[in-house]
Amino acid sequence: MLMKGKVCVVTGAASPHGIGWATANMLAANGAQVAMLDISERVNDAARELAGIYSQSSALGLHCNIASPADCDAAAAKVMQAFNRIDALVHCAGIIRSGRHDEISSKDFDEVIAVNLTGAFNVIRSFSAPMAAQRSGSIVSVASVAAQRGGGLVGGAHYAASKGGVLSLTKSLARELGPAGVRINAVCPSLIETDFVSNAVSKDRIHELTAGIPLGRPGRPDEVAAACMFLTSDLSSYITGATLDVNGGSHIH
Repeated sequence: MLMKGKVCVVTGAASPHGIGWATANMLAANGAQVAMLDISERVNDAARELAGIYSQSSALGLHCNIASPADCDAAAAKVMQAFNRIDALVHCAGIIRSGRHDEISSKDFDEVIAVNLTGAFNVIRSFSAPMAAQRSGSIVSVASVAAQRGGGLVGGAHYAASKGGVLSLTKSLARELGPAGVRINAVCPSLIETDFVSNAVSKDRIHELTAGIPLGRPGRPDEVAAACMFLTSDLSSYITGATLDVNGGSHIH
């Protein structure tokens, strides 16, 4: 199996219809031991469910607020205590907010940046340290097509800016962590059928956006998960600092 013997951490993994859950599921199906992080208390139920599906894989559920550096450090310590190593991190956790720039409150702006950008920095800093110490590892951050095209789909300017920051962070840390044997890449999904999107966008807007996708449909969470697993696996051993588009052709550049 592609991920056999690897310890993988997935953030934002509690929602049963999310990219995080789909990624944790696919990693476990391919032999990985999986630590699932989420701010929702449901993460423990999700981990038990995953362990029940894949008897060959252990699953650990951890409550973690990625906006808190202390939470991220504590989660990394617990994963190391449980598995004694970390081979991959897939960072899916985030929030989405819409609205024109002149309608965005300071509170909203700060919250989106705190979770999506500062949170990415916090979780990568905490989990990259054990990887650098063992001189191997792979990190994947789920960004968004909004970062590439300047929003205009489902999130506001603050959302697009936060995800643009994730892409810049990915490139910068690829240079810093490469000499330690740690790769870091990003995935940019477009319209994906998740609760994350359906809770933020009307059905009419989803239909309108779908009309502009060359493949003629929204993506599925497992299609993003497959890209994440490729980038965590040894199949991508000479790829770092890259952005992989999973958008059905909705943004070709």
